[in-house]
Amino acid sequence: MIKLKLPASLLLLFCCVTITAQDISKTIDAKAVAIQTKLVEWRRHFHEHPELGNREFKTAAYIVEQLKDLGLEIQTGVGKTGVIAILKGGKPGPCIALRADIDALPVKEKVNIPFASKDSTDYNGQRVPVMHACGHDAHTAMLIGTARVLSTMKKDIAGTIKFIFQPAEEGPPTGEEGGAALMVKEGAMDNPKVDVIFGMHIESWIPAGDIQYKSGSFMASADKFTVKVKGKSSHGSQPWLGVDPIAVSANIIEAFQQIVSRQMDLTKAPVVITVAKFNSGVRFNIIPDEAMMEGTLRTLDSKMRTDVQERMKFTAAKIAEASNATVEVNFYEKTLVTYNTPSLVEKMVSSLQTAAGKENVRAMDWVTGAEDFSYFGTKAPAFFFYFGGMPRANDAKNAPPHHTSEFLIDDSQLYVGVKTFCQLVFDYPKTMK
Repeated sequence: MIKLKLPASLLLLFCCVTITAQDISKTIDAKAVAIQTKLVEWRRHFHEHPELGNREFKTAAYIVEQLKDLGLEIQTGVGKTGVIAILKGGKPGPCIALRADIDALPVKEKVNIPFASKDSTDYNGQRVPVMHACGHDAHTAMLIGTARVLSTMKKDIAGTIKFIFQPAEEGPPTGEEGGAALMVKEGAMDNPKVDVIFGMHIESWIPAGDIQYKSGSFMASADKFTVKVKGKSSHGSQPWLGVDPIAVSANIIEAFQQIVSRQMDLTKAPVVITVAKFNSGVRFNIIPDEAMMEGTLRTLDSKMRTDVQERMKFTAAKIAEASNATVEVNFYEKTLVTYNTPSLVEKMVSSLQTAAGKENVRAMDWVTGAEDFSYFGTKAPAFFFYFGGMPRANDAKNAPPHHTSEFLIDDSQLYVGVKTFCQLVFDYPKTMK
């Protein structure tokens, strides 16, 4: 036998040969395209069989079924019905989390498609129809696809990938905890500790396969508020003998808008105060003794959020005092501001461009919609972005809104979402060097 003694420098060269970044991107592209048919199959299964928050039992079971043969560590029942799957890469590196939400909404589907939902369920004491009217079915399918692609590239992955399938993004049933906040509370961002988290949301008004993003404050915090005004009942013909809570409430509603338009620096960040529900009285000629309002406060700056809440309480109290009424204002936190870590966004935009095409990725303005992905961002640097689901020939102005019976997305480009998640996984560890 002839033994060759190679120079140490040559041995080092052979040992250090690794797959190039270009090869990785080509491999990701090929594997994502190959799985597109399955992505559509999974997405349409979820769409046809939707479940509401904290009740996603069959959804979670189906997710586990698609992941069970991939060699992942799978945890179930996190945050009620959430699923976490962990993939350990072949190289040392950070823990990268990828998140998808899995719940549907109490909406009746009116779109004429073969896989339309016909399901209904009990929700807060009443029977309601159920529909994936916000695209969570697509999110779930894309994250399953990402797990399947990455599991075949395990030896080239630096670090650990944590796939988070989150329930109840739209909110849990009354009286229950749920959503991202509960998953965080139960340790979803720990063991192993997450170093960075990425998420995406499909949008019915963005061309399919395109990506839009914003650095810093991206989506608004959402607070539910209630305002209870107590007056004094009287005959409708003699208002001077009572204290009219409806009149007081009307003044409070108007004054709330003055907070937005005359007291807040809207060049810093938007503020929205909406009173969306009003209950008072039982008869046309009786002034009631109480009125109740409910609404939502949206802000994109945490300090402004606190400031606006205090101004709303102060304003309501002074208006009530001026009319000899009393008032009680309460706030209930729904989500925080979804904040994209600027340094992370700057580093990772090129990954979005590699996956979706540079011409299909662009920055956007902030959004007054809310996302409980924001809670994950309190534990690690975060980057949340929008992914397009509108047929490219359509006009965005005519796109069916989210949370409506007409909501519809084009699922022909879901593989681009998988490419994007995979590209982020391979690119992020390089930014740490």
